[in-house]
Amino acid sequence: MAAKKRPNPKKNSNMTNYLRLSLFWAIVIVIALSLVAIFSPPEQLKEVPISDVVQRANKGEIARIEGQGGDLKITPKGQDKPTETTYIQGGIGTLLRDDTLTEQAKATVIDDKAPSNTSDIIWNMAIILIPTIVIIGFFMFMMRQAQGQNNQAMGFGKSKAKLYGLDKEKVVFADIAGNDAAKQDLEEVVDFLKSPKKYEQLGAKIPKGVLLVGNPGTGKTMLARAVAGEANVPFFSISGSEFVEMFVGVGASRVRDLFQKAKKNAPAIIFIDEIDAVGRKRGSGMGGGHDEREQTLNQILVEMDGFETGTNVIVLAATNRADVLDPALLRPGRFDRRTNIMLPERKDREAILKVHFKNKPTEDGVNLDKLAAKTAGSSGADLANIANEAAIIAARRNSKKISNADLTEAFEKVAIGPERKAKVMGDKEKELTAYHEAGHAIVGHVLPDSDPVHKVTIIPRGGTGGVTWFLPPEDKSYTSVYEFKDILARAMGGRVAEKILYGDDGITTGAGSDLRKATEIARDMVIEQGMGTKLRDQVFHEDNGGMVFDKITHERPYSDATAKLIDEEVEGLIKEAAHRAELVITQNRKSLDTLAKALLKEETLEETAVDEALKDATLPKEAKLHA
Repeated sequence: MAAKKRPNPKKNSNMTNYLRLSLFWAIVIVIALSLVAIFSPPEQLKEVPISDVVQRANKGEIARIEGQGGDLKITPKGQDKPTETTYIQGGIGTLLRDDTLTEQAKATVIDDKAPSNTSDIIWNMAIILIPTIVIIGFFMFMMRQAQGQNNQAMGFGKSKAKLYGLDKEKVVFADIAGNDAAKQDLEEVVDFLKSPKKYEQLGAKIPKGVLLVGNPGTGKTMLARAVAGEANVPFFSISGSEFVEMFVGVGASRVRDLFQKAKKNAPAIIFIDEIDAVGRKRGSGMGGGHDEREQTLNQILVEMDGFETGTNVIVLAATNRADVLDPALLRPGRFDRRTNIMLPERKDREAILKVHFKNKPTEDGVNLDKLAAKTAGSSGADLANIANEAAIIAARRNSKKISNADLTEAFEKVAIGPERKAKVMGDKEKELTAYHEAGHAIVGHVLPDSDPVHKVTIIPRGGTGGVTWFLPPEDKSYTSVYEFKDILARAMGGRVAEKILYGDDGITTGAGSDLRKATEIARDMVIEQGMGTKLRDQVFHEDNGGMVFDKITHERPYSDATAKLIDEEVEGLIKEAAHRAELVITQNRKSLDTLAKALLKEETLEETAVDEALKDATLPKEAKLHA
């Protein structure tokens, strides 16, 4: 038996809207035509005396006289329409009784018509109907507006989550390169959703929530969608900020509605992106316990802890600030698992690049492995951006394929900013920039624990006047004290080179960003890494992620005396770095001049050219930190 075809409510709604629209335009057209008829200018006729009309009628010069009441319209001989008008008391009857009009004229030219009052009727109807229609239309508009606002108010507490997972093109783990450890952890969640009975028979409970933690651009949202695609279940996606409104209680209502929808569609996944928008530690806002954000968080905690047995609803959440989340949200029973999504390693970066270049034509010699080696510390989003920029650069030069040069230019554009070749520098400013960048390069080249120089340029890039670029030869998970101090020394190399070349009074603002970066690194060494001299192995962590009210009401985790010691430690590290940079540059002044002249000539030097210019540079014994 064939199934009964269900009516399509969307089709019926479209038909109703069409009929309403047609009726509306029909009414508009009728009103417009009525107004044209009423306000159209009257026929313009020449007024003539009745005596003149009688004389001309007797002479046979008038073809027709039309009478409407006392008004007479005159059509001269040879004309098709009336061109003149006159008036006589009593109208046509009086004219017929006039002895001065011949019988021949009376018989041939007189045409009597009843007076027309059509225009008066239309005018009177218009006076009544048009204001009535306008008033009715205004009230209908106001009622529709009120109804729309009422519907909006009724739906204010409804969840704004988007439903994914049932679309034709699904994202699966095979579509995501890298993140093997995270994918392996999430595969268990998929297995839970596919065959929950297998685990329930052994007394295992399905996890309530999985927290995805990682840097921006590492693929947290994509992994969550892959879980839904692999498990083939509904996937409700919402951002943490979409819960919170200016009205208290709306966020909690949306949370209830979201979880209710997920339970009806179980097994299902709820994905809350940027959960730190509502999941921050309670008690930090100025609104106290009635703060809307805290009420929303409380409702999330209740819903996650109140799942009925066998509902098969899992909450996935993503954040890059897990340190600010409320402890009640992170406890077992709510977010049972925490999956750390790290920045991709070299082999993962190569796999990600291959995915992004899969549909992009490339030349035969394109080396993605070399690009992967240079992009240490880049996220998946950064690599996608590099691939897109390479395609744009190739298209701009009208090439059919992407070359290695396009890859290099795209990488440098994303990493250090685009070249600003339009900026014109004077000879003195160009010389200053060349010595400044040469100072960075020579210090980094000589010091043993510094990364090798990748490129030096005096062409302005991004917000800088020039760039000295250091790249690590391989991925590193840890940084030693010696490496930090070499980084500080090469950061001070530009300012020291200016000082040696132009004296203490010749230094410029060109080293401003270098000094800020060096100070940040030095403070991080002392406060976060316990690498100070007097404060060795002591960490004074400051949570900078709280609200302004937090910073006002909460004291620092150390005393004023300790703060003074921290400042002294930072000052000591900066002075030590500047001293080591000065020793290196003073001993290798000839190499500094050689590199600066090469930069003035070529403007940009690659790694091999820099090594050639600094082949005679040596490390002073006083600048060594260890044997």
